[in-house]
Amino acid sequence: MPDHFHLIANPKDGDIKGFAGALKSKLARQVIEWTGDRFLLPKPRADGSIHQVWQESFKSMPLWSTWMIWQKINYIHANPVKARLVASAKDYRWSSFRAFYLGAEEPLAVDQDWWWPDDSLKLSKAMKELGWRSYHKRSSND
Repeated sequence: MPDHFHLIANPKDGDIKGFAGALKSKLARQVIEWTGDRFLLPKPRADGSIHQVWQESFKSMPLWSTWMIWQKINYIHANPVKARLVASAKDYRWSSFRAFYLGAEEPLAVDQDWWWPDDSLKLSKAMKELGWRSYHKRSSND
């Protein structure tokens, strides 16, 4: 999408916020290198940074089942169609649609091995920490 992206990721250590932060940092450096001062701030921040590529937000959503993963994949694929950027999900260049449904490897090959062997332990721990009922109630209201 021109103004945001969706990513389904499952870092082995379970640290999704750390993974997202590292990914955004690395990408921001590359974007700044490619675009020069396009993302230059009006004045430097207290920490000395002078560019801002990303909004200061991050939203993660635990995907507890294969069904939920596929629901989110299909939601992501429908985004460019809903935004009227293309007539069909297969026509959006930056989508994984063709990799999932047509076997293409562009823009990137898709790793369809969803789970690490210890994911059941991480899932159990996350459900206890978050509280399954509170997550389920929140997600059904979104």
